[in-house]
Amino acid sequence: IRFDVETRHVFVGDHSGQVTILKLERESCSLVTTFKGHTGGVTALCWDPIQRVLFSGSSDHSIIMWDIGGRKGTAIELQGHNDKVQSLSYAHHTRQLISCGADGGIVVWNMDVERQETPEWLDSDSCQKCDQPFFWNFKQMWDSKKIGLRQHHCRKCGKAVCGKCSSKRSSIPLMGFEFEVRVCDSCHESITDEERAPTATFHDSKHNIVHVHFDATRGWLLTSGTDKVIKLWDMTPVVS
Repeated sequence: IRFDVETRHVFVGDHSGQVTILKLERESCSLVTTFKGHTGGVTALCWDPIQRVLFSGSSDHSIIMWDIGGRKGTAIELQGHNDKVQSLSYAHHTRQLISCGADGGIVVWNMDVERQETPEWLDSDSCQKCDQPFFWNFKQMWDSKKIGLRQHHCRKCGKAVCGKCSSKRSSIPLMGFEFEVRVCDSCHESITDEERAPTATFHDSKHNIVHVHFDATRGWLLTSGTDKVIKLWDMTPVVS
């Protein structure tokens, strides 16, 4: 749960992956809206009252940046953890997001870049590149006398493609994919080396982090883990 003191809005994330925005009045509470983008429960929230952006972390290993005050409805996905995201903190002065996860990773995201929304996955009964039928498309399989193929999706364009037409992988940092993901062959050729340049730095805390606190004035990060150890990190070399 997070609370915006100035506007009296409350942000609540739940186990279904949904985020609810409530407005607190003097003697009542009203529902503003709800939105959902996670496939797992919401495990962390972080609110930036200056840019009016909400960050949500989830057990699905992802982070979503919700633009509440600017381009309403815009949701940017960030993929940089191999386990559930446990805690989020935001450095307002440098526009950097710090995320910590059960994988022991501390990721520092540069949010001062023009990021792109990930496309919605398109539905199709056949590959949208070579037109080969997918395995549930019995009519086209019978008509073409071909065995159906497994469906995949290109993370860059969202098209439904077969394995042969999406044989390559690439990182797409501006879409939030710091790790290599499946892309169709034509999108792979269109991604430049500049577009593959990372927008985040990765650090190993060497313990399963359950909570963090960031002191922006000194650039110190405190992490506590399931190993009952508290660690204090000087983040000034990377958060500056």
